[in-house]
Order: sequence, then C-alpha cells, then structure tokens
Amino acid sequence: MAITDQEIAELKEVARKNRIDTIDVTGWAGGAHIGGALSMMDILTILYWKYLKIDPSNPDWPERDRFVLSKGHGGVGHAVVLANKGYYDPAILRDFNKTGSAFGMHLDGNKVAGVDVSTGSMGHGLPMSVGLALGARCKGEDWLTYVMLGDGECDEGSCWEAAMAAAHYKTGNLIGFVDRNHMMIDGPTESVMSLEPFADKWRAFGWETREIDGHDYTQLATAIEFAQGYTDGPVMIVANTVKGKGVSYMENDPAWHYGGLSAELIRQAKSDLGEG
Repeated sequence: MAITDQEIAELKEVARKNRIDTIDVTGWAGGAHIGGALSMMDILTILYWKYLKIDPSNPDWPERDRFVLSKGHGGVGHAVVLANKGYYDPAILRDFNKTGSAFGMHLDGNKVAGVDVSTGSMGHGLPMSVGLALGARCKGEDWLTYVMLGDGECDEGSCWEAAMAAAHYKTGNLIGFVDRNHMMIDGPTESVMSLEPFADKWRAFGWETREIDGHDYTQLATAIEFAQGYTDGPVMIVANTVKGKGVSYMENDPAWHYGGLSAELIRQAKSDLGEG
C-alpha cells in the first residue's frame, strides 16, 4: 500500500516534534548521543507511527512486533519516540540519565516500557534479533523483528557472524536497518574503518538488500513494505542519513556523536527545526 502525501506530511511533523523533544531531553540530561539519535529519527517515526504492530497500552502484548535498537547509545531518541507514542508520560524524561531515573543513556528493557531488548555494547543487537526471529518461527508466531544498527557498529565481527546465521537459517521474519550516517565517534567511517562497498557486503552475506535515502518517506515506505512481504530470508535496508539531521551546526560533524547543549545551542537547534 503506497504511502500518501498526507501521511508523509503528518509523519514529517511527528519527526520534527520528536527531534525537538530529543533536543530538550539532551539539554535536561546534560548531554547525550544526539547526532545519531537525530539521524535515525525519520526511520523510527515511520516505523512506530505506520508499520510496527504494537499496542502502547499493552507493551508486553505477545503478538507485537519486536524492535531492537542495536545502536543502543541512540536511546535518547528512542525514549522520546516511545513517550510520544504513548508508552509513558513524556514528563518523566526530564530526569533522563539522572540518579534514580529508570532511563539510563542505554535503555533497560527491564525498566522502560516498550523496550524489547537492552542494548549498548556494540554488536549485540543483531545477534539477539536473529534469536528473536528464530524464536518466533519455532513457536509458530507471525510477528516480525526489526533491528536498527549503526554503521560504525558494523566494524564488530559479531554483526557479521549474526548476518551469516540469519541468512543460513533464512529468517524471512527479520528486517534490518543500518543508520548509514557515515560518522562514528572517532570521525568518518571511511577514514576510521572503511565499510564500502557496504550494501554489497550485506548481499554477499545472503541478505536481500535495499539502499535508500533514510530521510525520504516514500523510499522508506517502499523498502519497508517490500521487506514485510519478502519471506525467503532477511532483508537489510541501508538507509543513508545525515548525522545530526535538522540542526545546522550538528549535521555531518562527528563532534556531535555525543554532546551537551547550552541554552543558546538549544535555542538555535529548535530554530533550525522550525520552533520558536
């Protein structure tokens, strides 16, 4: 089912609010992994507001789709998405990453509603996602597992071991995304540890692969709907994105992998995003 222009306009507005709220939470927390949270926000928005089979009023619904944020340091963005989707009161994010809060920098699945898997150490999310997909198959259940990786994370060998396993066992109920913002904590991925030809690597490992603009809702919708209907094996969507998307002083700057925000930087970020 093709996405409509009205849906795209509505999703863009939701993503804009999610980005603004992520700026606020980063400010309240004193710092967060803001660049990668903003780069993946359009993907999270279209998944949570259009495609994931979920029920925020019943986070443990057995028939729900599972979502794994393998790049767990992006939890500040995921926490905002879950709050704005109705899993919990957004007001509690004022204590994000503070003593006594349920919200650490990497979200804990035992403490935060809507988080299916605790992640943080790079390279763990995809292996767990393969296990979830195989578990659903063994139990005869039809829910899907979606996993979001970072591109720098794909330096980890465990990602490629899991990729081989997923293809070998033909996990047609597993859909992957790579937030391909071309930046990691130490600089551009191609300078630190070259990944290219990246999409071809996933194909060589047996994944049906699509490479798209991760900020283009038509391309996202087409890729996701293809993946949902493809049952011969796992699908990887390599989504080219911009680190710090939407904030002029953050875009494509690896210095904003993690950072704190002064009142003036918050004001400028919100202005860039059309607020105030």
